[in-house]
Amino acid sequence: MAVILSARRTAVVPRGGAFARLSVEDMAAPVLLACLADAGVGAPDEVICSNAIGLGGNPARRIALAAGLPQQVGGLTIDRQCAGGLDAILLARALVDSGQARLVLAGGVESYTRRPLRFRTDPDGGAPQPYEQAPFTPWPDRDPDMAEAAALLAEVERLSRAEQEAFAIESHAKALARSTWPEIVPLAGQGRDAFARALTPAIAARAKPIAGTVTAATAAVAADAAAFCLVASDDLWRAGALRILAGSTLGDDPSQPGLAPVPAIRAALTASGTGAADLAQVEVMEAYAVQAMACVTHAGLNPATVNPGGGALSRGHPIGASGAILAVRLFHDLRRGRGLAAIASAGGIGSALVVERP
Repeated sequence: MAVILSARRTAVVPRGGAFARLSVEDMAAPVLLACLADAGVGAPDEVICSNAIGLGGNPARRIALAAGLPQQVGGLTIDRQCAGGLDAILLARALVDSGQARLVLAGGVESYTRRPLRFRTDPDGGAPQPYEQAPFTPWPDRDPDMAEAAALLAEVERLSRAEQEAFAIESHAKALARSTWPEIVPLAGQGRDAFARALTPAIAARAKPIAGTVTAATAAVAADAAAFCLVASDDLWRAGALRILAGSTLGDDPSQPGLAPVPAIRAALTASGTGAADLAQVEVMEAYAVQAMACVTHAGLNPATVNPGGGALSRGHPIGASGAILAVRLFHDLRRGRGLAAIASAGGIGSALVVERP
């Protein structure tokens, strides 16, 4: 059974903020080194890094080299959009459980600030056409804008703007209530997440609508961050480590990606022999308030256990790193018992991870 020996991240900083001039290597390399130092181990066998909107060129390899790891540590970059950071950890678990590796650094990094400009070339020789978002399905009529899909979900679930705002207000309040963030590797003067604020109903009511009842207050802002976990063989177990009990990544209806984590959560809970009521802590991605609220309800999760330190609404959404941040939060906050991390991804994909601290 694979275990997580250590877990670290940078602060999450909205695009254009303190990390604006940092490359993905600048953000991620200190996090890798902190994970290794915390665990007191040598170089890993592999580095797996999620990166969704970066420059390409295998960021995992660049990060490994920037961290001074031995050249034989190749580095593997994956892209599963929002779910990628969590899926990197699930892939590391598979490598360890199969005996192909004993130590794997896995997570994600994203610089939304320094994302490349995107253009489609014209085969007939016309001017290249800019685009903001790549397609996530082959069917334009089943490839919704994420905010519009969230707005539709709010209609279906009958969740009002005020209910979504109340969820966002609570997310900010929980983040502000924390006095320390031991998992954060200080970088560029940032030792805590930069976005959390004293959000009130009056302030939320003034937020600009994005789509339907979804507003700027109930959608996570684009951000920059890095987060990694050190996944290891259980013969390297040490006090304070987490056991990885189960994980699942499943596809669901691409026209409503917000609900995609629900089947993955159910599968992971079943595989680990865990009931929803048995979970001591749950970290659910808050890309949109309505998406998180619907997942909690449909998966039968206890709201009192969800995102005790706040979620992405009070942090921001560094796409390729967001799933790994959920796992890092579990590593540092789960005192005893079982925990769950779950995230939705564009294209109708959901990922979930179940861990245990004895």
